[in-house]
Amino acid sequence: MPVNYALKYASVVDTRFKQGALSQAVVNNNFDWVGVETVRIFSRDLVTLGDYSLTGANRYGDPDELGNTYQEMQLTQDKAFTYTIDRKSEQDTNGTMEAAATLAENIDNVLIPAIDKYRFAKLVASAPAAGAVSGVNHTITAAITAANAYEEFLKATEILDNDLAPQGGRIAIVSPKFYNQIKLDESFVKRGDMATMIAIRGIVGEIDGIPVLKVPASYLPEKVDFIITNPIAMVAPVKLQDFKIHVDPPGINGVLVEARTRHDAFVLNKKKDAIVVHKAPTT
Repeated sequence: MPVNYALKYASVVDTRFKQGALSQAVVNNNFDWVGVETVRIFSRDLVTLGDYSLTGANRYGDPDELGNTYQEMQLTQDKAFTYTIDRKSEQDTNGTMEAAATLAENIDNVLIPAIDKYRFAKLVASAPAAGAVSGVNHTITAAITAANAYEEFLKATEILDNDLAPQGGRIAIVSPKFYNQIKLDESFVKRGDMATMIAIRGIVGEIDGIPVLKVPASYLPEKVDFIITNPIAMVAPVKLQDFKIHVDPPGINGVLVEARTRHDAFVLNKKKDAIVVHKAPTT
């Protein structure tokens, strides 16, 4: 890649906007991947409720051994980047090519957004086609306008309620477009000041007590208006974060920067009913 050398420019660098880690509020780290790349989680089966009999030997019914199932979660994401900064580049750009600053900028603008997008995509893909109790699809497909945004949000919460998803802990991940539409919806009665900040990074307000996390549309899968989830549903391990700056490595007069991250995101089988997705129809 070409390097633009300074003639007499300001030492201030025109850095990119950054969002920070937006997905941390919607995931948990309840499991330990130390020393392994796969974790197995067991779930117990439920019994079948029957009638008690007043006669016979097995009056409670014929007993069966209580079974279980398990879910294996194996890390699949092993991401890296690398680049060099020649000593001349660092010297002749007023120090703006300083290695640590460039590494931080790439972490903020490349690595962290990639992890956020991966996690949001996993949430969307894991919304169940049929809820465990209701049998209703947890992906709603409908056009949203300023006239029906609140109604569509209520449909989503109704699906969660009918599948016994916990009321507490819910969080809505919304696109800027949906955020604007619901604020313009006359049927939306605010429960608080939308400008009041809640102590979670990126939270901008709430809808019926559900905190709202507004994220760029590019962070969400195509056509997704909003996701309602609960941090208990997704575990998102980051097993390795290794960032290195090698000074004058063999063959290079300057620095070699290397970065590697192993991570993944998994929706627990017994918790996926806590996820609902609203998408625009395909035209």
